[in-house]
Amino acid sequence: MSLNRPADYSSVFRSVDLHSNTNNNEHHTSEISVTELIVRRGQAFKLTLKLTQPFNLGFDQLIMTVGTGNDPSEDLGTKSRFGVPGRSLHSASAKAVWKAEVQRTSSPETGVLVLIISPPADAPIGEYTLSASLKDKEKILANFSVLFNPWSSDDWVFLPKEEERREYVLNEQGIIYRGSGDYISPMSWDFGQFEEGMVKICMMILDRNIKHWLNPADDVSARCNPIYVSRVVSAMVNSSDDGGVVMGNWGNDYSGGLPPTHWSGSYAILKQWYNSYYRSVRYGQCWVFAGVMCSVMRLLGIPCRVVTNFQSAHDTNKNLTIDNYFNYNGAMERESTDSIWNFHVWVEGWMRRPDLAKDGKYDGWQVVDPTPQEKSEGLFCCGPASVTAIRNGEIDLKYDIPFVFAEVNADSVSWLVRSDGSRTKIFSDTKTVGQYISTKAVGSYKRTDITDTYKYREGTVEERKVFAYALDKIVNGSTMLRDAAGSPDRVSGPASSMSTVPPPDPSQPQLLIRFEEVSKPENGKDVNMKMILSSDSSTTRTFSVNISVQAMKYTGQPEGNIQTEVTEQKLLPKKDLIVPIKVPFSVYHKYMIQRRTMSISAVITDLQNKDNVYLATDRVVLINPPLSITVSKESKVNQELTAEMVFMNPIDETLMDCTMSLSGSGLMIGEEITNLPNLQPNCRFRVTVVLVPYKSGERSLLVNFSCSSFRDIKSSCIVNIKP
Repeated sequence: MSLNRPADYSSVFRSVDLHSNTNNNEHHTSEISVTELIVRRGQAFKLTLKLTQPFNLGFDQLIMTVGTGNDPSEDLGTKSRFGVPGRSLHSASAKAVWKAEVQRTSSPETGVLVLIISPPADAPIGEYTLSASLKDKEKILANFSVLFNPWSSDDWVFLPKEEERREYVLNEQGIIYRGSGDYISPMSWDFGQFEEGMVKICMMILDRNIKHWLNPADDVSARCNPIYVSRVVSAMVNSSDDGGVVMGNWGNDYSGGLPPTHWSGSYAILKQWYNSYYRSVRYGQCWVFAGVMCSVMRLLGIPCRVVTNFQSAHDTNKNLTIDNYFNYNGAMERESTDSIWNFHVWVEGWMRRPDLAKDGKYDGWQVVDPTPQEKSEGLFCCGPASVTAIRNGEIDLKYDIPFVFAEVNADSVSWLVRSDGSRTKIFSDTKTVGQYISTKAVGSYKRTDITDTYKYREGTVEERKVFAYALDKIVNGSTMLRDAAGSPDRVSGPASSMSTVPPPDPSQPQLLIRFEEVSKPENGKDVNMKMILSSDSSTTRTFSVNISVQAMKYTGQPEGNIQTEVTEQKLLPKKDLIVPIKVPFSVYHKYMIQRRTMSISAVITDLQNKDNVYLATDRVVLINPPLSITVSKESKVNQELTAEMVFMNPIDETLMDCTMSLSGSGLMIGEEITNLPNLQPNCRFRVTVVLVPYKSGERSLLVNFSCSSFRDIKSSCIVNIKP
């Protein structure tokens, strides 16, 4: 890029060429822009400066200055002065020292200087101004941006493997896993971190944080540290403290915005926040917060991935135990503030942690969670928490490790609440919490299970030792606890299990209870399950069986009682007792429009000995009806691409208020929402759209369909765009 100034630009400086195309390509930022200079710290870039007069390398001294923030300072590392030819001009207390060298291809006698400028690997990231002075003439030459550098071994975010850098920094398409451990559902997410304007958007996110308002100079200086920056982004992605990007909503009323399930990518959210002068976008839940944060982290240059923890605990009283309460009908009570959620989504950022250990013991992946749950140092943020420290139970280390440790490793206790209010412990489980911790695989769309990075395998001696070690630290009060403040913010439901529960009297026979699907649970169709009871008793046993089906909120709390059934059943010796469970669509539909999870709980009482009470729970996640996408086989940049979407109405009702939204970075800018006509029973619609791709490479087309009976049915398709 050449900045050609008018004649009065300066009597000394004629023009500057930032070589943005070449520099950005070498700095892995050309996907962001080829016209605006965007470089990574710890890596040199080229600049050509043309003067109006010859430059004498032996006598003349060109002084260059870079600065970021409103009040740049050498002592804070936000300003640096360096000379051409190379000469130390900085003060002894300067924190981040830049350098410049004159290339041999220069022609000083004609006033052409080709310079190689080297920002240090610990320079604060941000938007910089470059100025130069020569013979008492000083001019601003250019504005440019500096990002973290995962390609530089001197940068704290250095990631050694190139294939991982391509995945965790450069990849704009991803997968976010939802559902439950038994129904893991991949959802395509478009990070879009290199879309137009993303540098300004992400820098504004940093500038809007509360620490910047309180002390802007210190805040800008601290942006040299990815630990600090990740905490700022974690707080700023949610709106709980400081007018952040996304407002959370875990209720049923999404008026004034869009439901969290609507979103399929980050760019539409970030662009709306920026264009509305920083009004929080409504609404999000954990996967939305995580998806948006991953986009911001990747743009800034911090390697980042989205991680889903199934059966994720929210331990509000910090005792590493989650208490679940059930009444005699089998329904879950609302009295517990603890919960186990179907899943929770956070991000991991890759960085060194010299603040925890000098030997690199805690370097690597760090949990950073932007979902507003509880406060950390006065703000709704979480992390970075070293995954290695979590695995080893080192809960006295910063930041927020006790909270994350409980999410993946708390114990679960189920209680039966009697009519007089008394409680009986029915079941204690050390294995339910923290299952199938998942992230997208490097270089493919497969799922990678990373549970072993968070904890030793459940049931092993090592896992119990770590749990006891962590619990001991909590009991002795040595942990760095989070502020006490709870907020519902997760997607999940109660513990799901096959329950083998010994009766209070060990001499009594055992009872094994399990649930099985008769058919896949599809939204729009009746749900058919069966509960199977078996016993080692040699006599016939008679049971009172109370089965409750509830719609579940994402917070792990019941939203509505769908149906309750009480029967008396006989279990014959050496035979299984099969109890059918049918939940008609006509019965569950009104409870499940906004959600996909239902809980089936059974309280079983031995009528020969009523002190023997058994509890079993299962969770059912409904599968949405299919939405298919077909695209033309090949396409090139700036050539038309045709896509066809097909959906059939699976129920005996007319679908009204039908809308379809499309998005996909590189294929279309932002998000397009189209209103569709009503869809009669057993009829289908076909929607054809024409797209004009503007970026090459592997791209994702994401489609979202909503109507009066189904909310946010999603589908996606990978499209390869040739240059």
